[in-house]
Amino acid sequence: MLLVRGWAGDSALTGTIFEEGESAPEYSGSPDTDAPFVWVCDEFYEVESGGQTQSIEGREVQVAFESPMPRGFESREAALTAAKEHLRTQFVRLGVDSDTVEIEVLDEDENTVQQS
Repeated sequence: MLLVRGWAGDSALTGTIFEEGESAPEYSGSPDTDAPFVWVCDEFYEVESGGQTQSIEGREVQVAFESPMPRGFESREAALTAAKEHLRTQFVRLGVDSDTVEIEVLDEDENTVQQS
């Protein structure tokens, strides 16, 4: 299992890549995916009212979350690429420059962290 976290300012969003042999969570409405690598992560977007208040790059933003939708991939590299793109996209939705989003990958099997 890989945890992939995107950071922007004081806020972070973390998703999970389930690898071959691991079972991705199943819940009402989740697609059936038999891929060897499955990425699962929340999505969020800015709203004018409601949601949760987040501090992003020094400003207060109201954020609403959508249910995660698992996505399957045939390779670890493809899953990691999609995970990083997904995290950057979520912060871009809040007005953050994608180049400023820091990405961290934690490999739970190896207890290693990679940053990009």
